[in-house]
Amino acid sequence: MADEVILLDLWASMFGMRTRIALAEKKVKYEYREEDLENKSSFLLEMNPVHKKIPVLIHNGKPVCESLIQVEYIDETWPGDNSLLPSDPYQRAHARFWGDFIDKKVNVTARRIWATKGEEQEASNELIEILKTLEAELGDKHYFGGETFGYVDIALIGFYSWFGVYNKFGNISIESECSKLIAWAKRCMQRESVAKALPETEKVTTFISQCLGLE
Repeated sequence: MADEVILLDLWASMFGMRTRIALAEKKVKYEYREEDLENKSSFLLEMNPVHKKIPVLIHNGKPVCESLIQVEYIDETWPGDNSLLPSDPYQRAHARFWGDFIDKKVNVTARRIWATKGEEQEASNELIEILKTLEAELGDKHYFGGETFGYVDIALIGFYSWFGVYNKFGNISIESECSKLIAWAKRCMQRESVAKALPETEKVTTFISQCLGLE
């Protein structure tokens, strides 16, 4: 019997982008269902009763929640030749560390730029420093894992589509401050899995402006 794979998601979610990229890298066919977060479906609430958030990956009726957990699940369930996580235990732990860093530092700080009034400038400065830390980890490597596109790249690349939001509301230029990271992002965008998953930056910026009642 063929696998039934469903993804409950929102087009602008950098977390959902991770799952979409991982599924594409593994060439897994799935049904995409767009969620309205202002009016969440009963199916979403049933599949993720604890956090009630997207993305939710449903494999043969069983839900898997949280995007980085989903990426690992996809990697293990559909192994193939292109592993998303390294086989070496230390390198796997290292990749997970940076995935966790991205969730706890990039996500939390970046959100403050547009969602918390009065903290825009402080959060913007913090975000630049966080991105510079990631640039240092990237170094002169093609991808975070070396020559191979993988877990840490997937964890971070979705935020690239939100850089326009951070630039606009934080009054910064990530492009001029973090040129090495921009070059990495453009390399990632050459991959079909990434190019198809990430929306245009302008579209995300307009979406957030509308959500905040600015347009």
